[in-house]
Amino acid sequence: MRVLLDTSAYSAFMRGHEEIRTAVRTNEEIFLNSIVIGELMAGFIKGARRKKNETELRRFLMSPRVSLVEVGEETAERYAVILNSLWQAGTPIPTNDIWIAASAMEHGLRVVTTDEHYDKIPQIMVDFFAVK
Repeated sequence: MRVLLDTSAYSAFMRGHEEIRTAVRTNEEIFLNSIVIGELMAGFIKGARRKKNETELRRFLMSPRVSLVEVGEETAERYAVILNSLWQAGTPIPTNDIWIAASAMEHGLRVVTTDEHYDKIPQIMVDFFAVK
């Protein structure tokens, strides 16, 4: 299977969340996008372990099973569809997560996350893992 890790899933993976570690180990291809990378880098900048976190991210991205998906015009069209759907349903979620969902929708990827609000997006498949 092919999955897109959102920021919360990558962070939980790095903290040793066993179910997400299993999901990463057992899926054929792992994807991130520039939105996730940006959120991670912002967190690293304000954290006390910036260099260590950046090194770990670079190492993770070098895995042959890990790739980045582009965020482009087609992603923007899907973003608009998802955002409009959420507005109509009265169920807003964070903007960056809509971009992440749009990437998953465009590339036919499941979103691996610890954020329940992705379940409000009927256009995508979600693997939700609770943080313990």
